[in-house]
Amino acid sequence: MTSGEVTVTIDAPPDRIWPWVADLGKHGAWSPKPYSVEWIEGEPNAVGSRYRSLGEIPNDKNHINEGEIVENHPNDRFVLHAHDKEGDYANTFTLKPAGSSTEVTIRLEFVKMRGMAALMVPFIFPLVGKKDMRARMAMLKQKVEAASSG
Repeated sequence: MTSGEVTVTIDAPPDRIWPWVADLGKHGAWSPKPYSVEWIEGEPNAVGSRYRSLGEIPNDKNHINEGEIVENHPNDRFVLHAHDKEGDYANTFTLKPAGSSTEVTIRLEFVKMRGMAALMVPFIFPLVGKKDMRARMAMLKQKVEAASSG
């Protein structure tokens, strides 16, 4: 199974970061590529709620997937599972206090891939996906620290 994670230290306590991580509606604000979410079922961001997202991946600028919130432990851990025709994915965000700062980690797992994606993801993800994850986390750091200082 292909996976990757990126950790960034943000100069803010977990409760200042949590609203950015645990609200899928804000994820577009710290994504290096266009990203939006619509809720299909349930209370937004609550465990069991289902959503549809529109984003960009290599060779698909209007990529749609559907997912579900599977964990929401405030100021600690937020997990969503998503799927599309290429496969199943898990995104896990964890927050760990580090003095007056917080270490925030995103972990992306390609749980089960199908077709050509099963062959391509192990090669494409380290080249493109990991770079996007680093850019995304840098944008999260910038957004949170700017909001915390203002």
